[in-house]
Amino acid sequence: MNKSMKRFSVFITSLFILCIHLPFVFAKPVYATHTETKAPSVNLKITGHDELPNSKKVSAYDSLHLTTFGLSQQAYDYAVRGFQMLRDMGKLNNDSIISIVDFSLSSAEKRLFVIDIKNYKILFNTYVAHGRNSGAEYAKKFSNNPSSNKSSLGFYVTGETYNGEHGYSLHLEGEEKGINDNAYKRAIVMHSADYVNENYIKQKGYIGRSLGCPAIPEKVYKPIIDEIKDGSCLFIYSPNKYYISHSTFLQQAS
Repeated sequence: MNKSMKRFSVFITSLFILCIHLPFVFAKPVYATHTETKAPSVNLKITGHDELPNSKKVSAYDSLHLTTFGLSQQAYDYAVRGFQMLRDMGKLNNDSIISIVDFSLSSAEKRLFVIDIKNYKILFNTYVAHGRNSGAEYAKKFSNNPSSNKSSLGFYVTGETYNGEHGYSLHLEGEEKGINDNAYKRAIVMHSADYVNENYIKQKGYIGRSLGCPAIPEKVYKPIIDEIKDGSCLFIYSPNKYYISHSTFLQQAS
């Protein structure tokens, strides 16, 4: 009897334990899940991107590194001002070319710059003479008067070519009243000269001087004249206070 009771007790206990664990046996397993949190989107702005100019907006002065050639920034800036005015006035048949003579430089330096401002090219950079009464190595005195043998500053429009005393030459029309508008009367033209060369510089320390004309070397005069003839802008510059304060081109453009 005692044995039967013990067996029954064990059976009841086992059944009780089975009943307790039965729900866990048939339950679906539950796994830990990892929630992926999507990082918030960020709009990245590249600092300065909008301010970067495209190639057409970059100044030709910077693009062509004209400072390394000796051309002053002021000469270039003034040249562009006057060029734009002449163009707006309808006086330029060729609005791709600016020629600049920088008389702030010694005549022993290449101070004529012919620049294609649309295609950003320096077409020519060579020597150019000033008038014999404008100074020796540097041009410092200027005049619009006939027989002064001095250079005249300011803006010009190139004219037609002709064959004259100095061979193939180029007429220049002075556009600034009281400053260079007597250029045609004075026969101020662009022509070649045998005294504009490096041998002369070696002997004298500077090139020879003209009667007021921007004379250029014999080796390159023809291609230069052919490039700038018939209605392009020529600017003869000096940091001359009188000219800068009296030039209507510079005053109006500023």
